[in-house]
Amino acid sequence: MTTQTQVAPAVPAETPTPPSARERRKFTVAEYYRMAEVGILKADERVELIEGEIVVMAPAGPIHADDVDEFISVFGQYAPGRFRIRIQNPLHLDDGSEPEPDAVLLRLRADRYTRSHPTPADVLLVVEVSDSSLEYDRRVRAHLYGRNNIPETWVKNLPEDCIERFTEPGPEGYAQHTIHHRGETITPVSLPDLELAVEDLLPPVVEVEEEGGE
Repeated sequence: MTTQTQVAPAVPAETPTPPSARERRKFTVAEYYRMAEVGILKADERVELIEGEIVVMAPAGPIHADDVDEFISVFGQYAPGRFRIRIQNPLHLDDGSEPEPDAVLLRLRADRYTRSHPTPADVLLVVEVSDSSLEYDRRVRAHLYGRNNIPETWVKNLPEDCIERFTEPGPEGYAQHTIHHRGETITPVSLPDLELAVEDLLPPVVEVEEEGGE
């Protein structure tokens, strides 16, 4: 008589979870500052906290830096008595996000923001100058501002020489996204009497001389 031995079915090996799909340890703003206090984050590191993750900011190239400076020049003439300009400094959105936008127009406050960083309730307009960071600024950062009820964000799109405007904030981000080119004007929703030429907000057009000739 032949005896048959039953063999238990093989248990499939557990498929390892890809690193990108694993749950990540996110940080609060308080933990973020504590890391700076104890020296985990160095004073000269260019980082910011975005949705609980510490993000390294890319170095600013000369065109990017000049465009941020020009923002001060354009808006500075309208600022006295109306709003405050804040450049590349913290904006406290919520417990997990404290980005450092390229430029922010803020409501005037008696303490001049010496007691605490501005929050969404203080913001009139956020501006990001985008070259290599364009996709991140457009798809992540802008809608983070929208979800936190920032009334308006402009992404100055340097590669395509235009301004991308995000308005109508809500739980999913901004509902309205429009693109503005040279020859047009643009008016911030929080400053309805301020009409600006897009041309003045973009870098100057540099004429390239053709080689050749006598």
